[in-house]
Amino acid sequence: MLLETERQAVVRYGQAMLRANLTTGTGGNLSCVQRERGWVAISPSGVPYDELKPRDVVVVDLEGRKVEGDLKPSSEIGFHLALYRHRRDIGAVVHTHSVYATTLACLHWEIPAVHYLVGFAGPKVPVAPYATYGTEDLARNVWQTMGTDYQAVLLANHGLVAVGANLPKALDTAEEIEFVARVFCQTKSIGDPVCLDDAEMERVMEKFKSYGRQDGAPEG
Repeated sequence: MLLETERQAVVRYGQAMLRANLTTGTGGNLSCVQRERGWVAISPSGVPYDELKPRDVVVVDLEGRKVEGDLKPSSEIGFHLALYRHRRDIGAVVHTHSVYATTLACLHWEIPAVHYLVGFAGPKVPVAPYATYGTEDLARNVWQTMGTDYQAVLLANHGLVAVGANLPKALDTAEEIEFVARVFCQTKSIGDPVCLDDAEMERVMEKFKSYGRQDGAPEG
């Protein structure tokens, strides 16, 4: 089975996404890329995560041509491939329908630096303009909004896309941004939240570069 490790990871983190309440049913999708071969392992369309098996995960090339798999790839394959083509630092993509992030997406509100953990995505989380799901327009809106500065974007009236060097990091970003989205929604319901300034977010994002390292290396 081609890309067996990557296909197993799609199953494992798809089920983790479901357990974390970042999506429901068959909603959302995820993928990871094997750069040496230029192949992508992506979740299939319409298969419940708790029933997903590695053989169900579809392997395609960066142009979307199927390499191996019996099922149809996710309907959102377009923005996955666009992100991989435009950002070589991206190794995985996670798309969620998490409740608080999606609430803000439906308001077309970006997520500001209401909490320092927004730094997992960048100085804020911007909103990609609405386009019908599964279309080239949506794919273009996602990669253009993500640019080179962000690790997550909201999809207007839709959900969240988070990226990372691998699936654990992409999923971690999706979870942290859902937390910040919830905090933002709750603070807005009480009053006017006080956000961190750009200088502080620059310091936070610099510190995040060494977050979780255990090798004793200095930060930065």
